[in-house]
Amino acid sequence: MDFDLSADQVALRDGIRSLCEGRFPIKRVREGFDRSAHAELAEAGVFSLRSDGFGVADAAVVFEELGRAAVPGPLVWAYLAHGVVDGIVGGLEVAHRRPPWMIEHIDALDTLLVVDENGVRAVPAGKIAGADPVKRPLDPLTPVHRVDDLPTGESVGGDELLARWRLEGPVVTAAFLVGAAQACTDLSVAYAKERRQFDRPIGSFQAIKHLLADMLVRTEVARASVHAAACTLDDPDVGDVARAVAGAKMLAGETAIANGKTGIQVHGGMGFTWEVDVHLYLKRAWVLDTVFGSVDEHADAVAATVPNARQ
Repeated sequence: MDFDLSADQVALRDGIRSLCEGRFPIKRVREGFDRSAHAELAEAGVFSLRSDGFGVADAAVVFEELGRAAVPGPLVWAYLAHGVVDGIVGGLEVAHRRPPWMIEHIDALDTLLVVDENGVRAVPAGKIAGADPVKRPLDPLTPVHRVDDLPTGESVGGDELLARWRLEGPVVTAAFLVGAAQACTDLSVAYAKERRQFDRPIGSFQAIKHLLADMLVRTEVARASVHAAACTLDDPDVGDVARAVAGAKMLAGETAIANGKTGIQVHGGMGFTWEVDVHLYLKRAWVLDTVFGSVDEHADAVAATVPNARQ
């Protein structure tokens, strides 16, 4: 399989990267998600990619760049929900879970999409009562509210929509995680070139070189897996869709978390401070690992497809 981007995908990647660099520098990212951020992304066509004729492989290219910039917000849900409901949309998976429910960005949402084993239903955010803010959310750029009860809402999709989201959602989330893993690598390499110990850049030390090399290799392997899954979704005849999707989400989650931890290690004592950006990527990776299946859940899904794996 050829993993080189097409000329159109390169142009798409460069356009989104330019948008992120110009409109979403890290200073603005640290201010969090708001309606203006949603409007700018919507205007750029981030959420309407599928209806505009792009494939999942193209969406993966876009979401990788969003992850590289750590753009905040319920981006994957807004992408999935385009054409289903209007406005700023978030989502919550409640199948096989019990309250309290943890809802992200509730203050910015127009609609919350609730996903369960019966399909997808839309709940107006203004009708959700008793939302209690979590004072110290895992990701400081992903505000969370605790809710004990959800209105029933209105059904907007059944098994077909649910099946599509449960395949496409993990892939674009995994693409975002790959972008975050790449950003951690880039930040760590830049720091290793600048930080000096014993009159030498720390990047010249073999131990640091090994850490950085491992970050690079993990990222490239995860990126290949995500692109393969996206291409398989676009053309299911080329392979096992469910296995490709599970493998992509598993590898991307592992990679983003591992690179975030390693990035903090490379930055040393500074890595734990608010001023260093790498911790934002690690915290976002931890949050996204809980969305559309965790690393462990997808590892089990992949193992289930391997003959005699459990014997």
